[in-house]
Amino acid sequence: MPVFCAAYGCNNRRSIETRSHGITFHKFPSDTGLRRQWEVAIRREGFVVTESSKLCSEHFKPDDFDRTGQIVRFRDGATPSVFNFPCHLQRPVVTRNTKTSRKAEESLPVDLSQHFPESEPQPNDDHSYALPNSPTRLKARLSEALARVESLEREKQNAKARERRAKKTVKSLLEDLKEKNLINEELNERLGFHS
Repeated sequence: MPVFCAAYGCNNRRSIETRSHGITFHKFPSDTGLRRQWEVAIRREGFVVTESSKLCSEHFKPDDFDRTGQIVRFRDGATPSVFNFPCHLQRPVVTRNTKTSRKAEESLPVDLSQHFPESEPQPNDDHSYALPNSPTRLKARLSEALARVESLEREKQNAKARERRAKKTVKSLLEDLKEKNLINEELNERLGFHS
């Protein structure tokens, strides 16, 4: 049965292509309070969660995931927060409208160029060591780097486990060959030296 994302306007479905892009699909939580938060977050009127309802990973921030194991899991209390809603579903941005906040807005300098000159050298994105000019892009790059580090750590642990298993297999094979007298002493020493 095909698996589609339940988020409004999302066309992602489970396939080889989405998997190659790192998109994962997740069940709605069994905890009723958290499930209700997810339902409210996706803003689909009359939507009822079923056993087959799933959300794709594109609707979560990178730090909502725990990628330390072989299975991608959510951190406790993670809720979907990344959506591209049309205007009629956008929530209005609440602005403060007090006397003090209006006074502060009026006192802001109109000519910001005197405070933030454009002549400052900007980092060049052509170089991998250059920092991006916006904090959100910097945070995104940091999240990507941390996810890559976690992935490499897992790969390293898996490689060490494979090496241990291979050594154990070679050792047991050598012992079997010795017991059956199918290996001479010289060959035994050579193989022992290399293993």
